[in-house]
Amino acid sequence: MKVITKIAIVILSAFLVASCAYNKNSTNKHTIAQLASTNSNLSTLNVALEKADLVSTLNGKGPYTVFAPTNSAFDKLPKGALQNLLDNPKNLKKVLLYHVVAGKVTSDMIQPGHVKTLQGQPINIRVSHGKVYVNDAKVTTADVMASNGVIHIINTVLMPH
Repeated sequence: MKVITKIAIVILSAFLVASCAYNKNSTNKHTIAQLASTNSNLSTLNVALEKADLVSTLNGKGPYTVFAPTNSAFDKLPKGALQNLLDNPKNLKKVLLYHVVAGKVTSDMIQPGHVKTLQGQPINIRVSHGKVYVNDAKVTTADVMASNGVIHIINTVLMPH
């Protein structure tokens, strides 16, 4: 009987670990800025956050929802546009804040429509064929949980009007 009990405990433990490994309601101990700085696919965003002096903001209490463009999203910008932004921190800050919404909005909470960003202008959220789009950007990875909000990784840099 002891062997069966031990096997049952091992199976139950494995199930509990697996079910807790990805839980949208769980809180990561790292902030949005800390998670961005450790993701090699977001290294350009991390450099931009530093140049725009937004690291302390995204290390702050929040909560925030960040639509984080990948390195390849920045690569799609017209030639010279990224360097232009990096050379002008005031404009860079406006562009980056256009990727941030107040509050923690996970994928199961996303509603189609216009949502005001911290930059002041709204972004347009839409859902098509089970995929979420922010303006023309597609969410490629949703619900990267942080202690102060959530990151949704997108494939295009959002540009305010």
